Amino acid sequence: MHTFEQIVNFINSLIWSKPDIFPFMVVVLLVFGVFITFRLGFVQIRRFGHGVKVVTGYYDDPKDTGDVNHFQALSTALSATVGIGNIAGVAIAIHYGGPGALFWMWISAFLGMATKYSECTLAVKYRNQNPDGSVSGGPMYYIEKGLGPKWKGLAIVFAVSAVTCSFLTGNAVQANTVADVLRASFRIPVYVTGIATAGLVGFVIIGGIKRIGNVAARLAPMMAILYVSGALLILISNYTQILPSLGLIISSAFSPKAGAFGVGSGVFMTTLVWGMKRGLFSNEAGQGSAPIAHAAAKTNEPVREGVVGLLEPFIDTLVICTMTGLVIITTNVWQQKQKAYIPLSSVETKFVRSVQHEGLIPEANAPDLMHVENGVIQDAVMLRNDFSVDTLFTDEAMSVPFSGTIQKQNEQWVAMNKGDNHHYLKLFGRSIENGAPLTAIAFEKGLSHLFPGGQYLVTICVLLFGISTAISWSYYGDRSIQYLLGDKSIIYYKGVYVFMNFVGAILALTTVWTIGDITLGLMALPNIIALFALSGVVYTVSKEYFNKKHLLPNE
Repeated sequence: MHTFEQIVNFINSLIWSKPDIFPFMVVVLLVFGVFITFRLGFVQIRRFGHGVKVVTGYYDDPKDTGDVNHFQALSTALSATVGIGNIAGVAIAIHYGGPGALFWMWISAFLGMATKYSECTLAVKYRNQNPDGSVSGGPMYYIEKGLGPKWKGLAIVFAVSAVTCSFLTGNAVQANTVADVLRASFRIPVYVTGIATAGLVGFVIIGGIKRIGNVAARLAPMMAILYVSGALLILISNYTQILPSLGLIISSAFSPKAGAFGVGSGVFMTTLVWGMKRGLFSNEAGQGSAPIAHAAAKTNEPVREGVVGLLEPFIDTLVICTMTGLVIITTNVWQQKQKAYIPLSSVETKFVRSVQHEGLIPEANAPDLMHVENGVIQDAVMLRNDFSVDTLFTDEAMSVPFSGTIQKQNEQWVAMNKGDNHHYLKLFGRSIENGAPLTAIAFEKGLSHLFPGGQYLVTICVLLFGISTAISWSYYGDRSIQYLLGDKSIIYYKGVYVFMNFVGAILALTTVWTIGDITLGLMALPNIIALFALSGVVYTVSKEYFNKKHLLPNE
């Protein structure tokens, strides 16, 4: 298993995050974004207003081919796109890259708008109409139909990767995050959450894209409004910090400085890479997932759905991710150690013999038995999110320093009082937080003077975002398995999908998340190859559509 994990991590590093160099897939996605932005004459600016007009239903025609209207297609795609990445991804980018990483997330979103436009235009142009009147579309179809039968192998690679990724990143990881947050906030057992979320997801996805679209059209706006409203309350109460925070974001994007305790590397390339990578993960531009949902839109004009698609990175990254980033920066929690429960066997917790200073890779692993006196580990250093936890306590109020041992049992770390080998203790300390917990702390701090329990807003949003993402990703896998094995395979796929949602809730998924990241990269690569090759088609159909007489020049 250890060897398998090493292989998985090595492959993932080649695709997404090779140390000290620009990640391969980030380069590919960035280059295409720049290329298509210039080729289409900055379509994300010139046609933004037309996208808004289309999504409001101005051009809707029930007689058009398709399964859902423009708003439902956008909501389905946003339900999968707006999710854990908006809550945890921004915090991760700021943790490692500093506030300047948010600027590069903005750049990824601006370029991603043109990429999404291309994907969604091609998805409608090359979709298939099924015998039952429904439609199927996405990269596997525009690869095969747009580039020809000789490219079918590339389409199969995409579809297989999409199915695998739907089980893992789009489903199991979401269920795991929801279960973990509910256990931490309300002490709900993970298997109870797993049964509940699997049942809910199963009920929705059995109904197909029309039920998914109806649920997404209600859920996506509700969860976005809830989250953005909470963020706006915090920003309004901290309005004097908004302009300084925006100045810090822009200045540190080009001249990054490490924050307190070394948070944010202070290295330009690290800031740029983390911003780009988290931005691309959040808005999914170029990864080939959203066009599968947009292909179901009721329209006979491919460009019309393209302009709807370009709204996604704007909403996801330029609005919601920016809100998250400003809340974290204005409350200053990103560079403060916080009182926290320290899970000893979490992947974020490490024990090492020594570190030269905060944020550096540890020199060596700690011994399997460590002694603790008055809260201080005598034989090693504890790292949480790569930064030290100086003193450990046995109570949440952090008034009783821990004295005893921390030792490894069955590959897990446990804490025990001196002379007591039967009772394991929970430990608390001050640590630098990361991911969703950091965002929750920012909301709690920002809302605490307005009403108590501000951290539960993030908990509720994680629940809504995680379930909506799992529901929408099921459709991506559904259309991909249909492409590979035909209609009869769909019911079996849905059964496995629901089961994987429950499995995801009850398991630790570090390796599964990494495998999902790999398949996400394997989805993106054939998709970008096709987008480059078919960019001329996008240019031509765009020119024809916008030259029609019923459209105003700037509409």
